[in-house]
Amino acid sequence: MHTRTVFFVSDGTGITAETFGNAVLAQFEMKPRHVRLPFTDTVDKAHQAVRQINHTAEVEGVRPIVFTTLANMDVLGVIETGCKGMLLDMFGTFVRPLEIELAMKSNHRIGRFSDVSKSKAYNDRIAAIDFSLQHDDGQSHRDLEGADVILVGVSRSGKTPTSLYLAMQHGLKAANYPLIPEDFDRRQLPPALSPHRKKIFGLTIQPERLSEIRNERRPNSRYASLENCRHEISEAEAMMRRAGIRWLSTTTKSIEEIATTILQELRPERLVY
Repeated sequence: MHTRTVFFVSDGTGITAETFGNAVLAQFEMKPRHVRLPFTDTVDKAHQAVRQINHTAEVEGVRPIVFTTLANMDVLGVIETGCKGMLLDMFGTFVRPLEIELAMKSNHRIGRFSDVSKSKAYNDRIAAIDFSLQHDDGQSHRDLEGADVILVGVSRSGKTPTSLYLAMQHGLKAANYPLIPEDFDRRQLPPALSPHRKKIFGLTIQPERLSEIRNERRPNSRYASLENCRHEISEAEAMMRRAGIRWLSTTTKSIEEIATTILQELRPERLVY
């Protein structure tokens, strides 16, 4: 049972409000009910949001928590005036004090990309996602010189989700290649990767965890057996050491932690969220 309702009100997608709000709420042992109110970009929509928040307060008998990212002052004014929740206005808390400190006005932009058709960062991010999808799991050797990072590791060690996260969050063109028995027999990396060794980063994982993951996909198979997982991990780590490749274990790390470590090692200038 949830202990409190939390609203995320934004005149854009609400991703910023929810990301920040969840980071704050994670500090408390509670399971709130989340209500997302994106694209609250008119006074009329603001009044609708206020009615919904206030109704929740009446029904539950406790103030909802309300995180907002509202650039439109008229819309924010409606929320501030009528809302019976605990209001946490992120722009008011951070942007306005910065305006004073920097002696300049913010652009009060709605969302991360105010006009995607004119945003180079947005277009680069889409191109990176497309690149990463085309180069997932060793599907293509084309244009590897255009890759920002190439991830290697045994099957199911976290390469695909990490590649996509790097593309979607940081705009990096990330390829990934599985290390397979043929590579272990040759005792060297796939030939297509040799010219790009400086871009390569390895992912490994504890054999026990790898066996659990593989058994969900192919239960009771040799592929998922603990013995085979131990063999593959041992061979892959030995190969990475011989090649002088930087690598980390994904066993207990989140995608965000993995991506941050990779960026710090290979592309620290791209470590922007």
